Amino acid sequence: MRTGRESGSSRPAGLSRGPAPVDPPIPQGVTADSLDRVTANSLRTLPDGLSEIVAVHLAAAAAVIADDPERALAHARAAARRAARVAVVREAVGVAAYAAGDYGEASRELKAAARISGSSEYLPMIADCERGLGRPERALALASGPEVATLDREARVEMLIVAAGARRDLGQPDAAVLALQVPALNARSGPGWLPRLRYAYADALLAVGREAEARAWFVRAAQADPEGATDALERVEEIDGIEFDEVDEVDLADAVDRGADVDQLDPVDTDREVHGGDVHGGDVHGGDIDGGGGEVMGGAPHDSGSDGASGVRAR
Repeated sequence: MRTGRESGSSRPAGLSRGPAPVDPPIPQGVTADSLDRVTANSLRTLPDGLSEIVAVHLAAAAAVIADDPERALAHARAAARRAARVAVVREAVGVAAYAAGDYGEASRELKAAARISGSSEYLPMIADCERGLGRPERALALASGPEVATLDREARVEMLIVAAGARRDLGQPDAAVLALQVPALNARSGPGWLPRLRYAYADALLAVGREAEARAWFVRAAQADPEGATDALERVEEIDGIEFDEVDEVDLADAVDRGADVDQLDPVDTDREVHGGDVHGGDVHGGDIDGGGGEVMGGAPHDSGSDGASGVRAR
């Protein structure tokens, strides 16, 4: 893992002195029109010709990040060389660097995006970068900061997962389990964040040897994840000792049939006190994470079994 160091320079990524960097070629079929509308709107302050070049590099980064994060980073840096004062561009560099495992650059760029935009939405990934840099205590400090109260529900859950991972980094696996025992685990719905939360909880249970419970929660994660964004079902197969090449495909119904009835699984004990904006005994401050209707009260590594670069470390 490349950690990098703060240089003290305000020079954005890719703008070092010396020979001009060569832009990576644009993948076939990718154009400025390929960029999502929200990001494209953020480039309207740029001159027309410049905005198109920046847009096509951002679109290219998004197109290749899952398969080739280093190449995505090269495209994001090419955009940053031309539009370093645009928050969404610095965010793109940060996300690509994160996906490439360069947590030092990722942290710097995401902090720059936060300064430019005034948004706290990058906090979970910044905290996770601290984990990647071997500084779990700093991740926990960010998770307990006042800015967490401004996050939406999904980001707050992501921060909770990061905090639990930091506990595991510190050799406190039981504390990680406790950190994730929040009412939101029993939510009726929560697209995106619910399967990730259940997956992280199952993984934490497995780490402390509670295999039967872990299996049941991996199944519950899969039930909340019809798109298959996590590898929860594959984790069930691993626990059951089934080699992937022994089955044509992983089937949720088969996984349920082989184990305990997850519908009879006891709900997570969420009787811990919640007060003063804290999940008592947990690490994420600034508001309660509640399970009613999938709501997270108050607004809202290496991976947690999810594809893409936006996920946080769940280990």
